[in-house]
Amino acid sequence: MPDLFSKDEPNVSQKSVAPLAERIRPKSLDEFVGQEHLIGAGKPLRIMLENGDVASMIFWGPPGVGKTTLARLVANYIKAEFYQISAVSAGVKDVRDIILRAEKNLKRFNKRTILFIDEIHRFNKAQQDALLHSVEDGTIILIGATTENPSFEVITPLLSRCQVYILEPLGKVELERIIDYALKNDAILSRRKIKLIDRDFLILLSGGDARRLLNGLENAVKLTKPDAEGFLTVTKEKIQDAFQRKYTLYDKQGEQHYDIISAFIKSIRGSDPDAAVYWMARMLDGGEDPKFIARRMIILASEDIGNADPYALTLATSCFTAVDYVGMPEARIMLAQTATYLASAPKSNASYLAIEEALQDVKNLPNLPVPLHLRNAPTRLMENFGYGENYKYAHDFPGHFVEQQYLPDNLKDKIYYKPTDIGKEKEIRERLNRLWKKKQR
Repeated sequence: MPDLFSKDEPNVSQKSVAPLAERIRPKSLDEFVGQEHLIGAGKPLRIMLENGDVASMIFWGPPGVGKTTLARLVANYIKAEFYQISAVSAGVKDVRDIILRAEKNLKRFNKRTILFIDEIHRFNKAQQDALLHSVEDGTIILIGATTENPSFEVITPLLSRCQVYILEPLGKVELERIIDYALKNDAILSRRKIKLIDRDFLILLSGGDARRLLNGLENAVKLTKPDAEGFLTVTKEKIQDAFQRKYTLYDKQGEQHYDIISAFIKSIRGSDPDAAVYWMARMLDGGEDPKFIARRMIILASEDIGNADPYALTLATSCFTAVDYVGMPEARIMLAQTATYLASAPKSNASYLAIEEALQDVKNLPNLPVPLHLRNAPTRLMENFGYGENYKYAHDFPGHFVEQQYLPDNLKDKIYYKPTDIGKEKEIRERLNRLWKKKQR
C-alpha cells in the first residue's frame, strides 16, 4: 500500500508536500470558519473590506484561530501587495526594506502594501518605532498578529494608529466544520477511506487551535494502517500518538482557565505553597501565558499581602520582568519561587479594604472641598483667600510629625487604613497609634 504522500497516487500536486492546514487554507471570507463577530454580514471587518477602506489593525487572539489567514484574505480582497515577516526573526532592516518597496508600489503603480507581522509583541520599542511614520502616512497598511494583550506589548503611539480586533477561540461546532471540510475537500485526504472514531477527543486535544487540530488529524492518518478493504480507522489511540502526549484538561479561554487561576490565587491567599505550585503546574502544562500568571501575582501581592510584607510586591513585579526577559521553560522557576514566597508570606488585605472604602465615600460624597491649609497657593490672590495658611510642615516638628487635619471636614475623623497585627503591619499599626493618639486603629 503506498504511503499517504506517495507519488504513485494519481493527481497529487506539488502542494501535497505542504501541511494539511496550508493545503486547505481558506481562499475567501465565505470559506473562513469562525470570527463571525468580525466577518459576518454587517460586521466591522467585512464592512471595511466591502468599502475598500482598510486601515492598519492588530489581530489579538490565541494560536490557530485564523490571524494569518485573515491577513492574507484582507490583502487579496483589496488586491494589495502582501509581505509577511515574523517578529522573531526579522529586524528593523527588514521593515525598512519593505517600506521602500511599499513607497514604490504606491508612487509607481498606485498599489497598496500590507505588511503582516506575526508575533508583533516580540518586536522591541525601536523596531516598533520604525513602523510609526509609514503607518501614519499610509505608505503601508500594518496588520499585526499577537497572542499577547497589545495594551501591554505594543507601544502606545503604534497602538493608537491601529484598530485592535479580538479573535475568539474556535468552538466545537467550528472545529467540526473544519474537520469535515478537510476530509471532503483536501486533495489527499478526500481520496482516502477515513473513519474518524473519536473526533471529540481530537477536538479536545487541539485546544481550540485549528492548525493543531489539522496537524493532529493528518499525523493520526499517517499512523493508521488500512484494513483489508482499504479503510483507515483512526482510533483514539492513534490520535493520542499523533499528539505525542496525554491530555491535560485546560482550556485557556474557558471554564478551566477561570477555575484553575481561581484555585491558584485562593491557595496563595490561604498560605498553601504546595497547592499553589500544583495549580501553577496545571496552568503551565496547559499552555497558559506565564506573564498572565505573573500579573495575577502582582495584584495578589498588594491585595492579599500588602504591608504585612511590603517586599512581596517588589518580588512579584521583579518576577514579571524576569519572566518577560527569560521566557519559558525557565520562567517556571521564577514563577514557582514567587508563588511559594507569596503563599508563605503573612497576609493582610487592609490596603485593599482602605481604598475600597475611600472610593465608596468619594462616590457618596463627591467633590468635598480640600481644607484651606492644604491648598496650593501659587498666586498672591490665592494667598489672600487663605490658601495654604496655617499649614504645618511636618519636618519642622519633633519626629517629623505634627497632628493636623488632612481629610475634608465631613470625614475628618474617618479611618480607612486599619493595619493588622501581622508581619510588618504590626509595626506600622503601633507607629500610627503612637502618632495619632486620638485615633483608634
